[in-house]
Amino acid sequence: MALITTAPRGTQDLLPEDSYKNQWLENTLKQAAADFGFSEIRFPTFEHTELFNRSVGDTTDIVQKEMYTFEDKGGRSITLRPEGTASAVRLLLENGLDKGLLPVKAYYLIPCFRYEKPQAGRMREFHQFGVEFFGSATPKADCEIIALADECIRRLGIKGISLYINSIGCPECRAEYRKALVEYFKKREDKLCKLCRERLNTNPLRVLDCKDPDCDGDVDGAPVITDYLCDDCAAHFGQVKALLTESGVNFTVNPRIVRGLDYYNGIVFEFVSSDIGAQGTVCGGGRYDGLAAQMGGSPICGLGFGMGLERLLLLLEKQGLMPESAGRARVFIGSMGEKAEKEAFRLALALRRKGVAAEYDSVGRSVKAQMKYADKIGAEYTVVLGDSELEAGSCRVKRMSDGETKDVALGALADFFA
Repeated sequence: MALITTAPRGTQDLLPEDSYKNQWLENTLKQAAADFGFSEIRFPTFEHTELFNRSVGDTTDIVQKEMYTFEDKGGRSITLRPEGTASAVRLLLENGLDKGLLPVKAYYLIPCFRYEKPQAGRMREFHQFGVEFFGSATPKADCEIIALADECIRRLGIKGISLYINSIGCPECRAEYRKALVEYFKKREDKLCKLCRERLNTNPLRVLDCKDPDCDGDVDGAPVITDYLCDDCAAHFGQVKALLTESGVNFTVNPRIVRGLDYYNGIVFEFVSSDIGAQGTVCGGGRYDGLAAQMGGSPICGLGFGMGLERLLLLLEKQGLMPESAGRARVFIGSMGEKAEKEAFRLALALRRKGVAAEYDSVGRSVKAQMKYADKIGAEYTVVLGDSELEAGSCRVKRMSDGETKDVALGALADFFA
């Protein structure tokens, strides 16, 4: 019989033998965030479409080509979230966190959805670890966010990651830079792709980030934003660079980094690997001080980053950094006969209530097959119950690693492992 359907293109299943990898990665990232004083937030998988149109930017590829948008039964336009920051800011404003104790330091682990060509490290449903920091305009806040991202990568043990930083300035100094870019690319407009020709009139900074290989506007020769920073933005950038240097966080200034979302301003950064091909950016972020006001809330400074879990998993696998599975059970209780089967269930339940992972035979295997199963699931210890064990009220516990055995009373088995 053929399957009714298969997983949609650009999505993937997570199998039992792989789930521990995701859990280990997620727990490592969550612990790093907690050590920096960040707390978890959660928000809906879908939002009203206008949230992303206003925040992400209607000239971005995400809004123009990649969002999963539909009309619900009430006639409202709904979108599966393509990223996390817009929802985090909406959560902040709607729940009045911007009026409380500042700064607000939050993190989240979420699935996101973008309709794009699936490839290694880039899926239509992907998962993101995000961090947001609200309520501070100081360079120290930028450095804290960058240092947290750096610490996450350090704790994972990933090698060969380069940090690139830039400042794309405030609206005032960026306006001058925008004029210079338009003037530069207008002279080369015939060599630009169709989308970049449109961007010259809407968002010329996005021309610098074009991924079309046939687009040939000579980006390398274009003006750089760092030459147009106002005194305040230049001073802020200088302080960030100095504090990162003093703190031992290695970086390279890359004046071509602009990020793909319209809400960014000021400091932006990327952590990039050369080990996973074209999709080498494993973390990206920056400052978005005007986003809350743009969404109709009170002005509040914001900055943060997002890490793609699929890309991190690719790197961890490639560099041999993934830990071995701890196994599903510490103890496997085998049995022979109906009475022993019932006692095996009772003892397994008693162990589980003590916080000890335990398994028993639930499918009617032979004792030999039960022991093979115990070995396959990585059980540390095995116990086999039969009529003689039940009559004696004790069993023999065997340690699988070296075969050492010890007799233990059935009534004390749970305490023996607890």
